[in-house]
Amino acid sequence: MNAPDIDKPSLLIIDMVKDTFDEKKRFPITPLAKKIIEPVKRMAEIFRNHEWPVVFATDAYKKEDFIFKGRMKPHSLAGTPGAEVIDELGKKDGDLWLPKPRLSAFCNTTLDRWLKERRVTLCAVAGITTNFCVLTTALDALCCDFKAVILEDCTMASTEKIHQQTLDIYRKSVLYPLLGVATSTDFIAELDAFE
Repeated sequence: MNAPDIDKPSLLIIDMVKDTFDEKKRFPITPLAKKIIEPVKRMAEIFRNHEWPVVFATDAYKKEDFIFKGRMKPHSLAGTPGAEVIDELGKKDGDLWLPKPRLSAFCNTTLDRWLKERRVTLCAVAGITTNFCVLTTALDALCCDFKAVILEDCTMASTEKIHQQTLDIYRKSVLYPLLGVATSTDFIAELDAFE
C-alpha cells in the first residue's frame, strides 16, 4: 500500500465463528480454516499492541433469511453459540464484535461510521471465506472510501485453489494501491517502516 505513513489501519476479522469450526457440521472449509487461526490471532495481537482497532465481523443470520434460499444451509444464526467468535482467537473487551446480516461487514451495519469515527483509513481483511465474505468486505471498504488489503495468509476459502485464484485476480488490479493483497508479515513491515 502506498503512503502508509498517513494510514490508520483496522483489522477486520471475518466469520471466524464456532459453527464453521464445528467438525460435526463437516463444512469443507473447516480443516483449511483451522490453519489460519494462529496467523489471525498473531495479527490481532499486533494491532492491539499498536492500538489499532480490531473488529470481529460475524455472520448473524435468521433461519428464514433470503441468503438461505440458495444452496447454503442455515448456520451461524443470530443469538446462537454457533454465531460467536471462536475462543481460540481470544476476543478482548476493547475489540468490536459486529454481528452482520449479510456477506459484507459493511452491509446493513454501522461499521463505516464506527471506523470513520476512529479515523481509520485502511482496512486489513482476514478470515473466511476469501472468495465471499472477505472479498465483499474488502470491496465494500473501497466503496466506503477506505483502502483495503486482503491478508493472504490470514484468509482461506473452501479449497486452496479457490483461495489462490481469488487472490490472483486482485494482486495486479487496476485498483492498487487502494485495494491490494499482501502477507501479514509484509503488511506489518511496511506499516512499521513508516511509524
